[in-house]
Amino acid sequence: MKIKAIITGATGMVGEGVLHECLQQPEVEAVLLINRNPSGVSHPKVSEIIHKDFFDLSSIESQLSGYNACFFCLGVSSVGMKEDEYRHLTYDLTLHVAETLARLNPDMTFGYISGAGTDSTEQGRSMWARVKGATENALMRLPFKKAYMFRPGFMKPTPGLKNTLVYYKYINWLYPIGRALYPAGFSTLQELALAMIKSVSVGYEKSILEVKDIVDLAKR
Repeated sequence: MKIKAIITGATGMVGEGVLHECLQQPEVEAVLLINRNPSGVSHPKVSEIIHKDFFDLSSIESQLSGYNACFFCLGVSSVGMKEDEYRHLTYDLTLHVAETLARLNPDMTFGYISGAGTDSTEQGRSMWARVKGATENALMRLPFKKAYMFRPGFMKPTPGLKNTLVYYKYINWLYPIGRALYPAGFSTLQELALAMIKSVSVGYEKSILEVKDIVDLAKR
């Protein structure tokens, strides 16, 4: 199966890692990046749209058809935010983009980066987890061919990439210990990227993928 994918958030650590793996995999035929700022990536598979306002896609809608995958890696930290602000930049923004893509590409598989500890009940004490849970639930109701929610925990960065979060450089030594003692919480960024790609090409039996599911799908 040939994959034509849209990636958001490619200037962040996770998005860059997913893009990197897409460029290595022969089944990924083309990648469209939608970024607020240029990624600096030049590759025969890659085209890029610089677009500042993800709440208004009307001016670029004509360029968003003909894709069968979206890897939605765009996100913000909840640190220092009130719930309504975080919800606007997480739930509202993601759903606006997703609803547009579902309308334009009904055969699309949509992959969303959530996080370990996301609250599917939307009722828990953790603000970010409630908002992420609401976002997941809404995405799974949209008329995509399939929608997968990825919940990574600690991720070992892909070597050589430029957008690795600074703190990972200082705690990377924890990875082999954590993977051995608590495999349900530790994966590599490469495994997450491969799992997202394979969710399109081979599918998965669950719509919500915890860390163990991510590692399992990456090996298939």
